[in-house]
Parts: sequence; structure tokens; C-alpha cells
Amino acid sequence: MTKILSGAELAGYVKARQASEVASLRGRGIVPKLVILRDNDDPVIAKYVELKKRYGEDIGVEVEEIKTSGDLTETIQKINRDQKVFGMIVQLPLADRNLEETVLPLITIAKDVDGLNGKSDSATATAIHWLLTGYGIDLVGKKIAIVGHGRLVGAPLARMWQDSGLDVAVFVRGDDLSELDKFDVIVTATGVPRLIKSEMVRTGAVVVDAGTATDSGMIVGDVDEAVREREDLLAITPKVGGVGPLTVAVLFDNVIQVAKKHKISKI
Repeated sequence: MTKILSGAELAGYVKARQASEVASLRGRGIVPKLVILRDNDDPVIAKYVELKKRYGEDIGVEVEEIKTSGDLTETIQKINRDQKVFGMIVQLPLADRNLEETVLPLITIAKDVDGLNGKSDSATATAIHWLLTGYGIDLVGKKIAIVGHGRLVGAPLARMWQDSGLDVAVFVRGDDLSELDKFDVIVTATGVPRLIKSEMVRTGAVVVDAGTATDSGMIVGDVDEAVREREDLLAITPKVGGVGPLTVAVLFDNVIQVAKKHKISKI
């Protein structure tokens, strides 16, 4: 029977611990705060922003959403200087994706809780690692395929696991995906609906779907439903509640860690 990798379930345990930590911080006069910047009304973006706002409310972290357009430089620099803000994220993709290369490095390292500066682990990559670890999936000695090499998931996850000495191969646009049936673990994050077909996945494999896209108004992943219907896999993420909820948990964990280092002014 295929095991379901429920990030939502694991996030529930993390959330309980975080709520206790935030309560302790507030008792010391420290109110953790996250600012989310976005510049468009894409339904996928709106969904994830709303999830983060609800999560923050649940554990006592303030979340401020700022919708803006054009150059984000001044806004980011202002938030960098705001000592009451412990974390800042730019919700990707931006309306003009060409701006991402110049905008993201503007976020000070201390407040880059999404980890997209390339100098720390991204929240999504960390969430995938937490997910597999939480369900006892040992990656040592396994052949791992990462499909997609984007800034949010593929690139940082590949770097994280390769730096740990794991056997990782990265598949990008144009590569032969029929080769995936040679791998024990497949993590996909391309945003191409139903890209991963059943014949690409071997018996006993682990499949993590971190892709998100819209198709006919529905939010869908990279993995075809025929894959999830199989009972001969070791484990797979569900259609809903896989990597996403745990990514949000990691993001807020990073905010809390920054807040813990904050020293209250005695003036």
C-alpha cells in the first residue's frame, strides 16, 4: 500500500510548537512580524498568501500583505530598516519575472526567511527534506531525480542534497523524462500540469509533487492522477496538503528564529 506523505499532518505538530514559542516571545514584549510583498493577482499567489496569513494568525505572528506595482526597491529597503519586521518575502512570480534577479538580492539576509538569496536553504527545499525525514524516508544510497531547476525548489533542493553527498540528478526542459523510471525518489517542481506520467515511475518509488499551476481555473500539480492511484509505490504526496503546508511552517519557523535573536531596546 502506498504511503501518503501528508505535509499538512506534519505541519500540525510544528504549528503547536511554534504557537508556544510565539507566546513566550510575546510574553517578553517581542511580537514576530512577517511582511509579504506581491505585485499581481494570480490565483495561485493569492491562495498561498492567504494560507500564510491564516497560519500567522493561528500561531500569533503578525502578517502584513503589501500589494504594490513597478519598482519594489524603495519598499524593500524601507522594510529592511524596520526593526519591528522579522521576515520579508516577495511572493513569486512577479508580474515582470525579469525583475526577480534584481529584487530578491535587495532583501537583507537576516530577513530573507524564504531563503531565495542563494546563501541559505529555501523554505520549500527545507520543507521537502522535513517531509521525507518525518515519514522515515532515508535518502542515503538512493538514486534521486529532481525535475525542474527553478529558484524556488529545484535549484536550492539540488544544492542542499548534493552538498550532503546524496546521489542527485537534475532534469530540465528538453531532457528525456522516460529515464525517470531508473530513480528511487522523484521530486518534481516544474509547474507543468500532469507532466509526470505513470509509466515514468518505477514500482517502489517515492514521488514528491512540488509543482503548482492553474489548469481550467483549477490548481494542479506536476503529477498525473494515474500515478496517485497506484498502490505499488513506497510513498507519494497527496493532491492537496503535501509540500505546501510544510513550506509555510518552515517559513514561519524562520521568522520565529529571527525574532528569538531580537534584543528589546531598554530606552
